[in-house]
Amino acid sequence: MTTFGYEQSLGYDRRATRLLTGLYRRIATDIDARTTDSATVVDLGTGPGKLLSHLAARRPDLHLHGIDLSPHMIEIARRTLAEHTVELTVADVSDLPHPDASIDLAVSSVSMHEWPDLPTAVTELRRVLRPGGTAGIYDFRFARTREIRRALSAVFGSVDTETVRLPWHPIAVITCYRVTA
Repeated sequence: MTTFGYEQSLGYDRRATRLLTGLYRRIATDIDARTTDSATVVDLGTGPGKLLSHLAARRPDLHLHGIDLSPHMIEIARRTLAEHTVELTVADVSDLPHPDASIDLAVSSVSMHEWPDLPTAVTELRRVLRPGGTAGIYDFRFARTREIRRALSAVFGSVDTETVRLPWHPIAVITCYRVTA
């Protein structure tokens, strides 16, 4: 995975605001329905923090964490989330900065296709999820589909999928992969 430079991060922030707001709202609704009061949620590949902003506004009771490989993205996320209590960390999904069995729900929106070592990242994801904890991985429908399914099923066993249609796009371009620890 490559890290975004500062200008690339600002460009992504603008595009994410314009193109992905509907997806972030959808994911926030899904998380709202799947979490209990005061659950601990981590956003893997948080980018500019748009999803966490939706979650923090919707569910202030949640303990929110975001990680991203890019320090520039984390800097933008800190500005985006300045009015919310969210822990943001520069980190790699293959080496998560969380203790074993400490996360109730992990989410990733449109970043898993960039993870260079899927088996290691998925094993690390399993390590941090509490027993019964869940992960929702939202990614492009046609990006590394077999490889993603194989990596998730090797660690979690069962993988549920759901096709997600963005409000502005005529065809469904996102798949949600759901797994439970």
